[in-house]
Amino acid sequence: MRLQRFKAFIFSLFLLCSLAATANEQILSNDRLKLFDLSSDQTKEDAAKLRKDWINPVNYKLSQTTDEKYNPLKSTVSISQPIFKSGGIFQAILYANALERYSNLDITIQKKAMIKDATELLFNIHKINYSIKKQELLIANANLDVLRKREQVLNGLSDASFLDNAILDANTKKNSYVELVYQKKELINNFNNLASSSYEKFELPHLELQENSNFIDKNLNIIQSKEDIATKDHYQFMTIAKYLPTVNFTYDYTKYHDKDNNPALEGNSVMGLNLTVPLDVRTLNDIQSKRIDYLKSKITLNTTVLEEENFYRTKLAKINMIKSKEEIAKEDFKLYTSLLDDITQAADAGLNAKADVETLANSKEIKSYDIKILELERQIELLDIYAKMEI
Repeated sequence: MRLQRFKAFIFSLFLLCSLAATANEQILSNDRLKLFDLSSDQTKEDAAKLRKDWINPVNYKLSQTTDEKYNPLKSTVSISQPIFKSGGIFQAILYANALERYSNLDITIQKKAMIKDATELLFNIHKINYSIKKQELLIANANLDVLRKREQVLNGLSDASFLDNAILDANTKKNSYVELVYQKKELINNFNNLASSSYEKFELPHLELQENSNFIDKNLNIIQSKEDIATKDHYQFMTIAKYLPTVNFTYDYTKYHDKDNNPALEGNSVMGLNLTVPLDVRTLNDIQSKRIDYLKSKITLNTTVLEEENFYRTKLAKINMIKSKEEIAKEDFKLYTSLLDDITQAADAGLNAKADVETLANSKEIKSYDIKILELERQIELLDIYAKMEI
């Protein structure tokens, strides 16, 4: 049992290091990263402000009144500060902390989504490079087929309709090639919108499949849902405290600036405590509403866990499907290798045309590109899993 746990720990540690090193946030442009940094700073300031919301401001008032004899100018400093709010002060601080964690998780999710988008574009650019090379070979084979059909028609061995179909097939493959070239330019432009440099300067990451339990434990959406529960929990207690007794410290100081030698206009200060008990007919409705928000957040967590588990199962099924396609492509590659050896020997003996050798050689290389494309497709699916994890 200990050995299995140790192996699992080593595997997890290797995987985390691999993912952290390969899917670096530095793929994003400086402006994109700066926006996320500013959002984090703003969240920090908002949370600090929220932690201090229970502290009332000191009010300063400068006024002048008139009567029959005097026109005095006076300033007043007033303080009314709660020092006990039935637990509301403590809950307000906890609420601010929980809300800050929730907001930071939201920023992390947005950043990882953007890193994922940029990395996926990088994968797709390399994938389309292979597709373009593959299409070039398909065009080469189509041209060879046209030559072969043309020779058959000229020798009366085939109908002209077969040549026409071969020409149409070659043109279709050429049009597909033109579309692939355009799609590559489009992908590069989209990548440049996010990335800090051209795609040639980035190495493709190599991602491994995460275990389901690890995926759920480190899932950012689930972690954020848990923080949402904590936030709603503290807020409902803050709401309850709002309708409970509050003890306030009060202080008022008045100073007259223009006394006119009037002894009645001396400055004075008043200090004291008061107890406030709010009576509001909406109290129960407000408290119950916040209670419902809290219960809804707990149900949302259950729903989120279910959705993420099903997401993982769907991705796993697709990854296994791609692996099956890879195995088929590898078997085809072996078959073409064997056929190419046989056809090459036959061509050397004068039994087959050199065009047949070239066609099979191209087909073999096409299968090698199919394998590489499928490997990239599998990495893209793994990237979707990584983007949802706290790594």
